[in-house]
Formats: sequence, C-alpha cells, structure tokens
Amino acid sequence: MKKINNINKVLTLLAVLSVMFACERGLSDDVEFASFPTTGDIYTDAPVGLTDEFFVSFDPAGGANTEGFGTDDNIAFEGTSSIRIDVPAPNDPNGGFIGGIFLDRGTGRDLSGYDALTFWARASTTATVGLFGFGTDFQENKYSVGKLDTQLSTDWRKYTIPIPDASKLIQEKGMFIFSAGTNSTNGFGFTFWIDELRFENLGTVAQPRPQIFSGQDIVQQAFTDTTIEITGLTQTFNIEDGSNVTVEAAPSYFDFESSNIDVAFVNELGQISVIGEGTAIITAQLNGVLAEGSLEITTTGPFQFAPVPTQDPASVVSLFSDAYVDIPVSRYNSFFEPFQNTLGGVLPVANQSIISYTNLNFVGIVFNDVIFPAEAVPPVNATGLTTLHIDINVQEAVQSGDRLLLQLTNYGATETVGSYLINGSELAQDTWASFDIPLSSFSGLSDRSRIGLLLFNSEDGPDNPTISNLFLDNIYFY
Repeated sequence: MKKINNINKVLTLLAVLSVMFACERGLSDDVEFASFPTTGDIYTDAPVGLTDEFFVSFDPAGGANTEGFGTDDNIAFEGTSSIRIDVPAPNDPNGGFIGGIFLDRGTGRDLSGYDALTFWARASTTATVGLFGFGTDFQENKYSVGKLDTQLSTDWRKYTIPIPDASKLIQEKGMFIFSAGTNSTNGFGFTFWIDELRFENLGTVAQPRPQIFSGQDIVQQAFTDTTIEITGLTQTFNIEDGSNVTVEAAPSYFDFESSNIDVAFVNELGQISVIGEGTAIITAQLNGVLAEGSLEITTTGPFQFAPVPTQDPASVVSLFSDAYVDIPVSRYNSFFEPFQNTLGGVLPVANQSIISYTNLNFVGIVFNDVIFPAEAVPPVNATGLTTLHIDINVQEAVQSGDRLLLQLTNYGATETVGSYLINGSELAQDTWASFDIPLSSFSGLSDRSRIGLLLFNSEDGPDNPTISNLFLDNIYFY
C-alpha cells in the first residue's frame, strides 16, 4: 500500500510540475495529463495486468473464509483455467461465507471506454450469489457498483454488470467484488467457477433509468444541524438479451441538486446537510439522465431529543444510543428486498444521532447478519438480561388502529421469533414515548442466547402499513 501511495504522490508531483512549466512558457493548452492503462481483461487463463496476489478477502474476523478461493486447471469456459470459489457451509471452522475483491495493485485503470463488466460463470448446483460488482478497493470505494442476488446454473452462462457512468472511471483499482453464502442452498456448501472476466464495450447497454430513494418522491420534516443520507441509489439498464439489469451505484456517480441551498445542500457522498429553516427539494441526475425519486424536506428549527437514559452502563447492552457504547451492528436498515419499502437509517443530529425511518412497512436492525454474511457481527446473548428499552417518536398523525409490532429473532440451533405489539394508543405525534418491555413479554422467544435481529413492522395486513414515518432512539437491553 505504501508503494501505491508513493507512486500516486510521484504522479501528482509530476502533473503539478508539468502544469507549472507549461504555464511559464504559455503552453497551458498543450498540457497532457497522466493517463492509465486501458486494459479490459481481468482474468482469462491467468490474472491480466495483476499480480498473483490480486485477491483480497473480506476480514476473517467477520467470518470470511480465506481457504475457498483458487484456480481450476480442469474446468474452464475457454482456454485451460478458471477461477474456482468453494462456498463454505455456515459452520465451517475457517469461516461461514466467502468473498473479497480483485485489486489492481498498480496505479489503476482507465475504464472510461467500456460500458459493462462481463464474465462467464457456472455452479455445481443451482445457487444464488449475494453480490457481484466492481469499484470496491477497500479504500474510498468511491465508484462502487453491486448487483445483488445473481442466480447461477450448472451450465456456463454470461453475466453482464453495466457501468452507470464510465466517464468517472479514469483511475479505478477495484476490478471485481463478490460475496457468497449458502442462503439459497439451505446451508449446503457449493462451488462456482468464473472465467473470461473482463470489462467490455458491448454497445448494447441502453435505456438508463437511475433512481434515488428507490424512485419514491418523499416528503418529510427535517431539523437544522442534521444530516440525511440519500438511499435507494440504483441504475437500471436494458441489455442485449432484452432483460433489465439493476445495480446499486455509489453516490459519486450522481449529480445532486438542492432547490434551496440556504436550507439544505448535498455533497458527492449523497449526504444532505440541513442548515436553515424553510423547504428544499433534493433531486439528482446520473450521466445527464434525471433520476426518479426526490426528497422534499421542510425544516422549522432544532431537534428535540429523547429523554437521557439513566440505566447503569454496566448492566446495558446497547444497539443504538449516544448514552452508551453500542455493540457492533451490521445494518440499521435491513433492506429485505423486494418486499420492504422502508427507507432511512442512522441520522446525525447536531452532535448526536437518531434513527429515522420513512415509508415504513417493516424494517430490521441487524446485529448478526445471516442474509449478507459479509456484514456479520456477533449476536447478543441476552440470557442474563431482562428488558428491552426503546424510545419512539411518530412523525405523523397517530390513528386508533395504528400499530407497531416488535420482533426479536434468535438464531440458535432452532430459529425462534418473539413478538410484542405496541398499539397506536401508546404512541403520539411528534412526542417521544419510552418503552421498557420485559423480554418475557416477547411471545415465542424461547431462546435468548443468540439474538441477531430486531424487526419493526407497522402492517396490519399484507401491503397495508399503519405508521409510515418515525424516529427511534436509545435501543438497548438491560
């Protein structure tokens, strides 16, 4: 890594000196900026333009298996070799999932002449791979792209991952990323192979349809001195076989705009800074195409925080609170697609944070991830704990029939789910309501030794949510 940084420093210095020299001679129009290799091939029969140590695994401390990656000289789509990936069972002592990135350890590549990443793949059984993509380099990940849940068959098939805006990729090091577990095979390990991995200019990637906030036009209240994350960032293309491919795209691919920068402005990371009172509408474009979705925010002043907790920190296991040290949490928005509509997550407010959910139907706080094992953290052993505390502030009128079902999932030898219902009569608009719920009141939670998910569900029937917008704070066991 030091070598890469030194190369970058030298290139930067040379570029600066070149500009200074040209300006002195009046030749600024003739300055040539540094260019980078345009090689599209990543792996054919061997890594192309990469070192032999091109694969960088996810952290083994998070459960990543580093033993299942290699090459296979007996199976290939073309030529004599392919990449072989052995997906482990969840109880494998070397790690319960496999994943990582292919890294260009040089100065990076200019991929602006391509429109897609392509590869051929097959598996030992029909299975789904959780993530394929590119642009992740374990540093800035500025132009990361990911395609979720790709189904592989036992035959060789070609897969295409479109580039949202190739003009951004003039010095990319993140050539490929994948993450695979056994969710689709009921816990049974399997093998898949990848061959002819490369960036291509297909000329058949068309009809771009970008989205922010998953294409929804959201209206919500905001508060000064807060930061709101733009979520639901995707780009959909139609490809040669007539199918549509949707990828999750990093915020830096988008150009964001605020209708009133005295109220709110957006940086390139998709973070909305709310600085004044009034109304602002946030929109975006991607490569000149207007993205579906927007956020209209109205601010009236500073935020009113929930009551400060008073429990002894020694007795607390905190999922989310500024009053305590939180345990590791995978995600504060579970993103259980395609049925979940909920947007939002952690919202910085002044020098503190809350959780803000909009368009709520159901959402989970995941602190032992079995869906995306790359984000797994240890579960909570609550056998010595008695109570769950949570503060809830509903950001809309509360009706008598409104409800919020809380569910705790324990991932032990047998998965168990416990439920507790909060009725609308226990909640109020724009007011913090505090709950201290005995864990014994979660009906069905027979085991509390490996709690890994806290779910909030406002539906009183399929596709019929009762509460859409709320704030949460001070979520902890004690």
